[in-house]
Amino acid sequence: MKIKFELNGNPAEWEIKPGEVLLDTLRRLGLKGAKEGCRQGECGCCTVLLDGKPINSCLLVTALVAGRKLLTIEGVTPPKKKDLSHKKELHPIQQAYLESGAVQCGYCTPGMVLSTKALLDKNPSPTEEEIKKALEGVLCRCTGYSKIIDAVKLSAEKLSDGK
Repeated sequence: MKIKFELNGNPAEWEIKPGEVLLDTLRRLGLKGAKEGCRQGECGCCTVLLDGKPINSCLLVTALVAGRKLLTIEGVTPPKKKDLSHKKELHPIQQAYLESGAVQCGYCTPGMVLSTKALLDKNPSPTEEEIKKALEGVLCRCTGYSKIIDAVKLSAEKLSDGK
């Protein structure tokens, strides 16, 4: 079965297996930024954005993506500029996570970054409580969350400075 949708800002058409969940499809097709954690929708390591909202890709049947907009962590980083350095420029949210020390093992980072993006796209100046609420679907076992909250606040600053 083929589905058409938008993937990371570009038109996409995928051949999918009946009943296959999105996490498995992503990984089968080489997009490995969404991590497999619990397969029960509890840890958020597999978070992607569907029509701008965070979802657990381990729970969604891939066929439900048809005709919609899907953003994975691979689509957050701006495309490389044509130069010889081959260095990727980081999105301001990714840069803020690095600068705040909010990345340790990195397993939850894609889900945290995408949840941060969804929040800041909707609310560019969130309160600390709003940040906590937006991130509650992604578990981190390393940082204790304070650095992640700092990263979201810094992300908001970086994004507002860039406008």
